[in-house]
Amino acid sequence: MKALVFHGSGESAWENVTDPGIQDATDAIVRVDAVTICGTDLHILKGDLPEVRPGTVLGHEAVGEIVDVGGDVRTVRPGDRVLVSCITTCGRCRYCREGMYGQCRGGGGWILGHLIDGTQAEYVRVPHADLSTYLLPGAVDSKDAVLLADIFPTAYEVGVLNGRVRPADTLVVVGAGPIGLAAIATARLYTPGKIIAVDLAPARLDAAKRLGADAVAAAGEEAEQLVADLTEGLGADVVIEAVGVPASFEACTRMVRPGGHVANVGVHGKPVTLHLEDLWSKNVTITTGLVDTYSTPTLLRMTAAGQLPTSSLVTHTFPLDAMEEAYDVFSRAADTGALKVVLGAPQHDALTVLTP
Repeated sequence: MKALVFHGSGESAWENVTDPGIQDATDAIVRVDAVTICGTDLHILKGDLPEVRPGTVLGHEAVGEIVDVGGDVRTVRPGDRVLVSCITTCGRCRYCREGMYGQCRGGGGWILGHLIDGTQAEYVRVPHADLSTYLLPGAVDSKDAVLLADIFPTAYEVGVLNGRVRPADTLVVVGAGPIGLAAIATARLYTPGKIIAVDLAPARLDAAKRLGADAVAAAGEEAEQLVADLTEGLGADVVIEAVGVPASFEACTRMVRPGGHVANVGVHGKPVTLHLEDLWSKNVTITTGLVDTYSTPTLLRMTAAGQLPTSSLVTHTFPLDAMEEAYDVFSRAADTGALKVVLGAPQHDALTVLTP
């Protein structure tokens, strides 16, 4: 089969690899029908996650059809159309029993495209398939469903829920990429008083406004002044960091009010300064987290009911074998306007550009 293989910092290729097979009785093999590229994949290519070994197939989000299962798999069978979660769940270890699936110690957690071969391929092996795949209703399009594998649960759980967004809150989302936009969309479920989006790209700020941001600003002093102006100098109740660079995290800690919450979602590849000399007396709560995907069934039901603007984040679609082109477009988002790119089979003749 063909797959996108990581070959070290800055190097990857769409090439022939061995087809995956059942290794454990809880495995399933999924034929990939739709897959997307995550900002975390770009971090891997930059060398920010050295634990990813050369030779690994990248990707941790997919929709597809079950083609084979191990002897202990009970809830899915060949022919089923499923969502492949970015988090693999053993269901038995201490963390899984507490609902912290991202910290699974039973052979799960974030392993696809990280510690084992991932989803950016024609087929993928999914361990612990009973708890790590979700049956999809026919009414849910693959382009919508694939965004529930990672970005919507991540934005909702690590951003909105960890940040404790409440009615009438002032919320600032720093970074209006896919995660930031999904945070804006899911935060609206809690009717915050104001949502302020911060980003350097005008196209992303426009997308933020379409998804419900009340005000937008470029990063830097402009954003901090806007937050101060809209809160009478108090600061935001909740600030979500959705970029993953030191400057954006430090800006978040300056924009939050005393007693507020900073929810870090961004993947950081460099050390960040925590200014406790300013924060120690302000009762600020800072949370970090890897998504657990406990919210996926709820988000899936909302998508089926038309209550989440999932596919509005998809700006480009490609055939599966255009993986390298899709990476190029996604990595140059400032030039291409890419938010989420979705690749799918059966293959098509040309790139399709969708209006978000």
